[in-house]
Amino acid sequence: MKVQVEELSPIEKKLSIEVENARVAEELTRAYAALGKQVKLPGFRQGKVPRRILEQRFREQVEDDVIQRVVQSAWLEVMREHKVEAVAPPQVTNNSGLKADAPFSFEARVEVKPRVEARDYQGLPLTRSDTKVEDKEVDERLKQLRESMSRLDPVEGRDVAQLGDFATVDYVASVEGKEFPGSKADGVTVELAQGELVESNVAALEGAKVGDTKEIDYAFPADYRVEEVKGKTARFKFTVKGLKKKVIPELNDDFAKETGEAQSLEELRGKIRTDLEQGKRNKALNDEREALLKALIERNAFEVPKSMVERAIDNMLENQLRAMARMGMDPRRLNLDFARLREDLREKAIQEVKGALLFEAIAQKENIQASDADVDKKIEELAQEAKQDVSVVRKYFKGPEEREGLSLRLREEKTIEFLKGQAKYS
Repeated sequence: MKVQVEELSPIEKKLSIEVENARVAEELTRAYAALGKQVKLPGFRQGKVPRRILEQRFREQVEDDVIQRVVQSAWLEVMREHKVEAVAPPQVTNNSGLKADAPFSFEARVEVKPRVEARDYQGLPLTRSDTKVEDKEVDERLKQLRESMSRLDPVEGRDVAQLGDFATVDYVASVEGKEFPGSKADGVTVELAQGELVESNVAALEGAKVGDTKEIDYAFPADYRVEEVKGKTARFKFTVKGLKKKVIPELNDDFAKETGEAQSLEELRGKIRTDLEQGKRNKALNDEREALLKALIERNAFEVPKSMVERAIDNMLENQLRAMARMGMDPRRLNLDFARLREDLREKAIQEVKGALLFEAIAQKENIQASDADVDKKIEELAQEAKQDVSVVRKYFKGPEEREGLSLRLREEKTIEFLKGQAKYS
């Protein structure tokens, strides 16, 4: 097999490949033999159809199949022998056709992994992050937790709505005398608070009695999701059916037990502080990684293949959709503009691809590796974080691809720690 390699750019190569005629003839013979065992034609016993008859009837189909096999096997062989680090399937063209007594030639253009020689990676600028948690931060988180566990109880001793109440209402609405999607509802809860009606804030109901009806004009925002009312003023007629007040649980040991996270308020405070500290440490790690990545890219300019960027976008998009699903949202119902989302993620994806290549180049240069022991230790840490039995997590990383992926992740973490050790902090 003859091969000529031409470097079109640091991220693309063109390979001109000629496969010897003996190999082509062998593949054609094998293909017609397999076809002859399967095909049934009038006047011939199965398996006894002459090849010339098969060629007359099935030449185009057989040659297409053979071309695919020849190209695939030759391409894999060339990649191994010439160490072509392809990052996407090749774009193949051939104009010679397929003949049993002649070589078969084709060209393959392929994106390749760029050779990155990392420079100036010592003394990168970093800012130290403060991961200390103040008492007021714990108090704020406790306040949020109490708010989330509040309940609405019926108002007793009065029937006149006050600011801060929650009212159960029926309403009908119209724009220019016409109904619109969502213009009618019964048994809706709204808050008597300043804000937007579309966010269920209706301060104008202050002073209304249970059983009263009150009409209110409301101007919808120009970017409101319902086309019929964008930027228009609607007339709402509210009927107050009942009044409720928010009851926030007292901050004590009983509240701590209700959260299901602790048996006492002191224990709950400690857990919240630990969680906040972990959150700050995670943010600091991410911020430092981003800062290192930015500085490295500024000091090392190179191109990256489009296919690697597209795969990075795919992964980011998939992670976002999974996050939505975990939050109880169905992405299929959100009418997402995936083309725009992909473009919004493109620059970030380019940075991530460049960063991964730079971290890899530095790891190779500095001989930074993740051992099997490192991988096993990480699996134990992941099991502890997920509160799962280590055997379950170890089973997930049993396959060579999964284990290799974790090993590469650990190597990057070690590389980042190396860079932080060489960095200039301010």
